[in-house]
Amino acid sequence: MRLSSLTMLVRPVVRSCPAALAALLLLAFGGCAPSFLVTPVNNTADLEEQTVQPGGWGGGKIAIVEVEGMLANARTGALLGGPGENVVSKFAQQLDAAERDSAVKAVVLRVNSPGGTVTASDTMYELVRRFRQKTGKPVVASTQEVAASGGYYVACAADKIVAQPTSVVGSIGVIFEAIEFQDTLSKLGVTTTAIKSGSLKDLGSPWRHLKGDERAVMQQMVDEYFARFVAVVKERRPVTEPVAADLNDYKKDGYAGAFSGRVFSGAKAVELGLADRTGLLADALDEARRLANAPKASAVLYARPFGDGGSIYAATSAPAPQAGVVRLALPEQAGVLPTGFYYLWHP
Repeated sequence: MRLSSLTMLVRPVVRSCPAALAALLLLAFGGCAPSFLVTPVNNTADLEEQTVQPGGWGGGKIAIVEVEGMLANARTGALLGGPGENVVSKFAQQLDAAERDSAVKAVVLRVNSPGGTVTASDTMYELVRRFRQKTGKPVVASTQEVAASGGYYVACAADKIVAQPTSVVGSIGVIFEAIEFQDTLSKLGVTTTAIKSGSLKDLGSPWRHLKGDERAVMQQMVDEYFARFVAVVKERRPVTEPVAADLNDYKKDGYAGAFSGRVFSGAKAVELGLADRTGLLADALDEARRLANAPKASAVLYARPFGDGGSIYAATSAPAPQAGVVRLALPEQAGVLPTGFYYLWHP
C-alpha cells in the first residue's frame, strides 16, 4: 500500500509481560499490562473513487461532484475561524479526475451551497465551462437544500438543472458588507488614524464611516459584478423574465422578480426558467445518463480517505484523525463575514 503520509491507528492488545511489570500493573489493569498494536493506514490527499449506485457491465460511470458549503478559494473554516478544506481546490481536483477517466460519461454537480465569494463562484463556473468544452461530457446540476447566489452561479454552467421542488434556488445578486465601530470606539474615547497613500486606500475600514464618494465606488463594483451574474444567467438559462436594459431597475422598491436577489422554491424556479425540471438527485443522474447515452452507467463519488460512502447522498470527506486538539467549531455562516464581495444568500 502506497502511503503519502502515515497515520497510526493505535489499538490496545494484551501481550505476555515481565513478572515485575505485571505485579506493578496488576491492580491497574486486573491482569497483564496492555501493549499497543500500531497499524499504518493510508492518509493520502488523493481522491478515491467510490461506487454509490451500481450500473450495468460496461456501462461507464457518472461522476458526482460536490458544490457544497461556503464557496471560497481558501480553507472554508479558516475563512471564518476554523479548519476546513479549500472548496475550489477540491472541486478542481474532482473535475480533473472526471476528465482523465474515459469511463466517466457525464458529471452531476450536487449543489448544496448558499454561494460565497465572487471570485470563487466565478472560478468554479469557469472550471465547469472549460470541462464541458474540452471533454464534450454533459454536466447536470442537481439542487439540494440550497442552490443560491454563487451556488446557483456555478449551476448555470451545467447543461441542465434539476431542482428538488423544495430547494431554495436563486438569489441572483451581489452583496458587500462592512462593519463599522467608529461610534462605539468614540464612546470609549478611542480614536484611530490611518496613514495612507491614496484617498481610497482605507475604503471599507471598520474604524470609520463610509463616505459618500466611497459608497459610490463600492456601488460601481457591486453593479459590475451583478452585471456579470445577469449576463451568465441570460446566456445559460431560458429565463422567462426579460432582462432589463438598465440594471438599476432591479433596485426599485416593489420589484421581486428573478433578479431582485430573492430566492425561490425549486418548483417556482422551473416556472421562471431558472431550472429545467423538478426531480431528485437520482433523477439528475438519469438525466445525465440520457444526455451521455449511457443508460447503464454507475454513479461514483470522489472521496478522501476516511470519508463516508454508501449512497449518492453520502458525504465524501471527513477530517483526518487528530489528537491533542481542542476545537471550537462555528457554523460556516455564523457571525460576521470578512469584508469582501459575495455572491451569497446570507439571511
